[in-house]
Amino acid sequence: MVRRKIPIKKIDDVTARQVTFSKRKSGLFKKARELSLLCDAEIALIVFSPGGKLFDYGSSRLPFPAGSK
Repeated sequence: MVRRKIPIKKIDDVTARQVTFSKRKSGLFKKARELSLLCDAEIALIVFSPGGKLFDYGSSRLPFPAGSK
């Protein structure tokens, strides 16, 4: 089965945009965790939501950014 290509553009519907942000953020954090474990890499990831909320991930050897916890 071939996946169809989805055009990358801003999602107009606010609710759909929030749902997509949440799902994509979860996937991004999962990939960062996997990269850290598989390659023994130090990873730091900082994401701001459209509303300005901070989300971060740091591999166990890295300190969290100031003010995030």
